[in-house]
Amino acid sequence: MNKILDSQSVLEVLRPVQDPELRKSLVELNMIRNVQIDDGGNVSFTLVLTTPACPLREFIVEDCQKAVKTLPGVTNVAVEVTAETPQQKSVPDRTGVPGVKNILAVSSGKGGVGKSTVAVNIAVALAQTGAKVGLLDADIYGPNDPTMLGLSDAQLVVHSSPNGEILEPAFNHGVKLVSMAFLIDKDQPVIWRGPMLNGIIRKFLYQVDWGELDYLIVDMPPGTGDAQLTLTQAVPMAGAVIVTTPQTVSLLDSRKGLRMFQQLNVPVLGIVENMSYFIPPDMPEKQYDIFGSGGGAKTAQELGVTLLGTIPLEISTRIGGDNGVPIVVADPDSASAKALRAIALNLAGKVSVAALV
Repeated sequence: MNKILDSQSVLEVLRPVQDPELRKSLVELNMIRNVQIDDGGNVSFTLVLTTPACPLREFIVEDCQKAVKTLPGVTNVAVEVTAETPQQKSVPDRTGVPGVKNILAVSSGKGGVGKSTVAVNIAVALAQTGAKVGLLDADIYGPNDPTMLGLSDAQLVVHSSPNGEILEPAFNHGVKLVSMAFLIDKDQPVIWRGPMLNGIIRKFLYQVDWGELDYLIVDMPPGTGDAQLTLTQAVPMAGAVIVTTPQTVSLLDSRKGLRMFQQLNVPVLGIVENMSYFIPPDMPEKQYDIFGSGGGAKTAQELGVTLLGTIPLEISTRIGGDNGVPIVVADPDSASAKALRAIALNLAGKVSVAALV
């Protein structure tokens, strides 16, 4: 007997189709909604992904269409794709930021590895997918994110509220930004001890009108000091990303930073190897391992974490950062931009899986 073409039969043939990362049925996860069928056999429904940055979006849509087309009488299958980013799991004795679903730290064991470049470009890459993204520049002593986002001349607006002053973040390239650089003169050093650092980071978390965010990326200062402790003890963290170069001295320090987050019960989502190799602009077919090679992969394997991706060293990346136009915007077809977008998608997938399993 032929199956009747109705919404229930559509859901039944879609039931075996799984989310590739969660490995659960799309139907059981309530990711298939609004099934409609007209008299001409045109089937439409909404596919609700767990992140706008889903790296496997096209494959899931294709699997859904193939499954529905096995039903007799189907002439066309239209899939509307949307997303609902899940809220990270709560943690006892930690206070979340209202409206913010996932807080991610981008950290490094030492300075000079391109951590801020990675943080800025990941934030922009996520925003390009349609996600709502904020960037908290927690590198209080060396705040460079405004320059990289083209917001060097921005001024924060301050609102009064019953709970004190509320900062309105600056905005560019789809990303909301708060930074110490907005509160001090360009050449003014920040000479603070731990308690003052603790206070400003908490202010950036709880006294900023972040609105509704899928992801709040926190650009951490290098090392394992007060800023890291303040953040991990204040808010529930979806996870941390460790940025390193392939160079041995960088990898040695990155291991300490990674272990610190693990000791503080913050999930380490993976390692990003930056400056993996140099691509000369006049000979793009060549690669030079200036800082060595394979260090990030080896360290990730030794420590049992994921290598989220490797990013080449290109002059255009530096130019984009200096000019306030991140490489994922300035030169989206470059090797660096492609690597950074892939890392952002990989990261978003890991965050969704961690929130739902």
